[in-house]
Parts: sequence; structure tokens; C-alpha cells
Amino acid sequence: MKDHLPAWTHDWLHYGVPALQILLTLLAAWLLRLVARRLIRRLGEHYTLPPEMAIGARRVFSFVVYFTVLLVVLSIFGVKASVLWTAFTGFAAVGAVAFFAAWSVLSNIFCTLLILTTRPFRLHDYIEVLENGEKPGLKGRVIDINLIYTTLQETDGGHEGTVLQIPNNMFFQRTVRRWRDPSQAPGGIQGDG
Repeated sequence: MKDHLPAWTHDWLHYGVPALQILLTLLAAWLLRLVARRLIRRLGEHYTLPPEMAIGARRVFSFVVYFTVLLVVLSIFGVKASVLWTAFTGFAAVGAVAFFAAWSVLSNIFCTLLILTTRPFRLHDYIEVLENGEKPGLKGRVIDINLIYTTLQETDGGHEGTVLQIPNNMFFQRTVRRWRDPSQAPGGIQGDG
């Protein structure tokens, strides 16, 4: 192909071909993510999967796609797989030491897996995390569950509209009271309708 083009374009081909490859990789990743999001949504609707599972699947798939795009772009720039593997194992060793040093973060991640599998509460449930049986605790509607925190939207006590981020390991250290219907809660937790 280079022989059929004018001489002045030969220098530009050196930059244009990798740029085109990167654009095509990004386009393919975008299309793949779009198709996967629709597929996950349809599977969630068809099998009535819990929303947290669909959100988690989308997040994991997005991470895999972005990581793959990063590897492909690096290979287009000429980075060899052996160099990537060496860098990855070095970072993994440092990361392992850091994870052992950050045990509370690991505890929250493990507790997230327990919350998603044992399902003591779900998205949109109204819960209260009690310090002990006598004192009122942190109360609100579950609006998000991520790897570290569960986010509650406060619905009473003069704090309407504010959010609480509770570390996930707290749900296994404290008593949790749950209501699926806010009208059943004593004192009537007021939801957002």
C-alpha cells in the first residue's frame, strides 16, 4: 500500500496507522460495552435478578473492557508482553503488601461479598443499624452498595435528603433492623414515594 501513495504521505503513515488502530480499538470497546450493558439489562429483567447483581456485573465487565483496551493500546505502542508481565508482578507484590497492611479495607470488601450473597438487605430497603437494642441507630433507605460502603439516604430525624456511608463490615458487627415497606416502620420512616 505504501508504494501506491505519494512520497510525502510515507512519514504520516508512521503516525496514522497506530492512531487508526487505537481509534478502532476504542470504537470496538465502546460497542462491546454497549451490547453488554443491554444484554445484562435484558437478562436482569428476564430472570428478575436483583439490581445489585446487574450493577456489579456491569462494573466488572467495564473494568475488563477498559483493562483490555489499555493492554491493546500499549501493544500498539510497542510495549512487549514480557515487560507488562514484569511490571504487573512487581505491582502485584507491592499491592499484596499494601492489602495486608490495609486489613479494614479487605474486611469491607469481604463483607460486601457476604452482603451480596446472604442478602440481609437489598437496594431500596429501609434499614436501621443499631448500636445496641435500646438506642436508636443510623436509619435510612439503601441507595447503593459498593465494595467499601453501603449508602443510606436519611429519611427522618430532621436530616432528610442527607446520605450516610456506612462501612460494610459494620453490618456484621451491629444489629440491623430492616423494613421493606416504610409504612411498617415504628414512627413511620418517610420515604421518597
